[in-house]
Parts: sequence; C-alpha cells; structure tokens
Amino acid sequence: MTSSLSTRQTIVQLLSNMSDGKEIRSYLQRFSAVGEARFAVIKIGGAILEDQLEETASALAFLHTVGLTPIVIHGGGPQLDRTLAARGVETPKIDGLRVTSAEAMDVARDVFIGENIKLVEAVRAQGVDADSLTAGVIEADYLDKEKYGFVGEPTNVRLGLIRSVVKSGAVPILTCLGIAPGGQLLNINGDSATRALVVALQPMKVVFLSGVGGLLDKHGRPMHSINLASDYDKLMKADWVAGGMRLKLQEIKRVLEALPLTSSVSITTPSGLIKELFTHGGAGTLVRMGEPIRAVASKAKLDRAKTIALVESAFGRKLKEDWWESLDLHQAHMSESYRAGAILTKVDDFIYLDKFAVVEEARGEGLSRTVWRQFTKQNPVFYWRSRTENGFNAFYGEVCTGSVKIGAWTVFWVGERDFARIAPIVQRIAALPASFES
Repeated sequence: MTSSLSTRQTIVQLLSNMSDGKEIRSYLQRFSAVGEARFAVIKIGGAILEDQLEETASALAFLHTVGLTPIVIHGGGPQLDRTLAARGVETPKIDGLRVTSAEAMDVARDVFIGENIKLVEAVRAQGVDADSLTAGVIEADYLDKEKYGFVGEPTNVRLGLIRSVVKSGAVPILTCLGIAPGGQLLNINGDSATRALVVALQPMKVVFLSGVGGLLDKHGRPMHSINLASDYDKLMKADWVAGGMRLKLQEIKRVLEALPLTSSVSITTPSGLIKELFTHGGAGTLVRMGEPIRAVASKAKLDRAKTIALVESAFGRKLKEDWWESLDLHQAHMSESYRAGAILTKVDDFIYLDKFAVVEEARGEGLSRTVWRQFTKQNPVFYWRSRTENGFNAFYGEVCTGSVKIGAWTVFWVGERDFARIAPIVQRIAALPASFES
C-alpha cells in the first residue's frame, strides 16, 4: 500500500510539473471530488481490444494509479462475427440488433468472457488489480423473444457488485451480458448496456474508446467539441452526417439527458485518453448537453452585473470602473449561464475582440470552442491581444492566422493577410489602455 501511494504521489507530481500542470491538477481535484465509483464509465469496442489492447490497459492502469477508478464495459462484435461465421451460425440483424438464437447465445457467452479475461489480464500485467464481472451486474428482460431471440433490455444494475470491486481496490471490467429472471444469459446491445450503467452510476464522464478517435466532420477530421444545445439539430439535418454517426449522436444525447449538466461524453483513442481527460485541449470529441449561445449587438441586451462578473472571474482581476460605460459594443456572444462569452468592439475600422472570457470551472467543457465557432463565423476578420504569459495563448496560436509579440502583449489576428494593413493595427492595439486595475 505504501509503495502504491508513493507511486501515485510521484505520478501526480510529474503531471503537475508539465506545462499544463495547473489544468491537470484542476481535473484531478474535480474527478476526485465525486464518489469513487462515479468518476467515469468507459466503453471499449471489440476492435480496440483486438488492435490496441496494451495501450488500453496502460491507460486504465494509469487512471487507477492516480486514484481514479473507471467502470469499464467492453464489447466484442468483430470477434463474435468471426466466431459465428467459423461455426456456421447465422445471425441476421433486425433494426441494427443481432438476432440471437440459443446456439448464438452460447457463442456470444464464450467470446465475451474470453475478451473480458484478456482485458483483465492485460490490466493486471500493468501492475494494477482488475476483476471480471462477466454476468450478474446487469439485470435484463427479453426485448422481444419472438423477434430477436436471446436479446435483452437492461432493467436494473446491481451497483453493490460494482462498488464492492471498487472498494477492494480493483478496476471492475464488465461485459455486455445481462441476466434474466431465472438466470438465463441475454445478449445486450453495447450502447444499451452502457446507458444502463450511466443512468445507475451518474458518472462525471462517459468515454467511448474508438480507433477513429472522435466524431468526424464533413472533411473527415475529428470534431473537437459538440454543444448539443446549439449543434444537435444542425448536425442531424446535415447531409454529410451518415447513419452510423446519426445513431451515435442520438445515443449520446440519450445518455446525457439522463445525467447532470456537469457530465460529458468523450470519444477518443486509448492513447489519447489521458490528454482528453486532463487537459482543456483534449484529444478527441467532447460532447455536452451545453447551453445556447446568444448573440446581441446592444449592451442593453446584456446583464451588466453578470458580464462584469464573468470577465473578472475569468481573468482573476478587477475591471476599471469605467470599462462598461466606455465599451462600444459591436457584438457579444454569451452563453445562457454567463459562464463563457466573447465581447467584440469596433476600433477605428477594424473589429477587435475586447474580451474572450471563460470561467475556470467551464474550461474543458467545449463551451469556449462553441462560443468561438459562433462569433468567428459572423466575423471572419478580427484582431485581439493577450498578455504574452497568458496560458490561453496555446489555444490562440492554434486558431489565429498570425501573431506578433510587442511589449507585454502578443497581438493575434484571424482572416487578415495584408501586412501593410496589419502593421499599423498591431501598433494601435498594443497602445490601447488597459481594461483592468493595476
């Protein structure tokens, strides 16, 4: 126990010394504050167990070592397909669900238990204890025995079994097998099993590990974040959102509707899991229910006190008395709760991002990216400045067209490529009066 505690403290210290150590410590504190079985539910697809078993086991062991115990559930679809084909067992699909005969159920049981043992042994090989929970945790009933055979719909989750494993110091690893009244095993759809666990445990995080590492946009690139409040309807109407992604979005929405607004779903790779969980930048797609972002062009439509409180909280400094009165608003894009917002003004003949503010507890939610996407669509060319030591500059460096350091400031711009125009604007911005008290 002493050795384990020492290892944990060493790793936490190493994390804290990284360039983004402050945010890593913030996430560790946030995750550690919830009940020991409520940190995260992690769903692992069968393809990941085939192709990235060691990376997956390493990531799970790392989480356990820093004091966080995920509840793990895995599938085994590709392995089951191969085994059924090798044994000549036909399993047609209806409505996306595998019709499961008694013979197919026997095969599914063997495959899922085999994959479970393989993952448990891989985690143990990393020096962390893990326990198999192959059946008995998820109670289920027949979905429609005549239509689907031995396919189950979850009816209850025996949390006592999970909590007992967690309390013993092990990582619980579950299969998508349910048990019906009378003891009959049933094959449960992976998303349905995950949702049942999520509803019962109410975790802060739900993670889907995939080979792709996120939901892809129309250009085939992983999307960084999705705010369902503002993005869901648009995505569901988009012609490039195909059937598989459409179903995944619908399932994620159902999961998040059963959770507090502070919870989120991440889709990432095993190797990206730690970065996705512990840094604002992440390494996958972060999905939250989120909140609407409102665009206004008049200060009269903003709550003065809430706007000032947001800016002062985000920057950790007090605004000058005359900041609000002197603010010549061009546009404000503000989250419904005033936890994130962008305030743009007009300086001379250019658009200036006066404040981009996100409160500490909202960072890493994807809310800042949602605000950023919204106002940049309406303002394709704009400038802003940031103190050179600002930790947000890594994000600004990713999204800007160009930047230059001048005095205590780094001046950034988006969309402008005329250097003859940029040079005097940079000088003008660097000379603007400070917004905060000394």
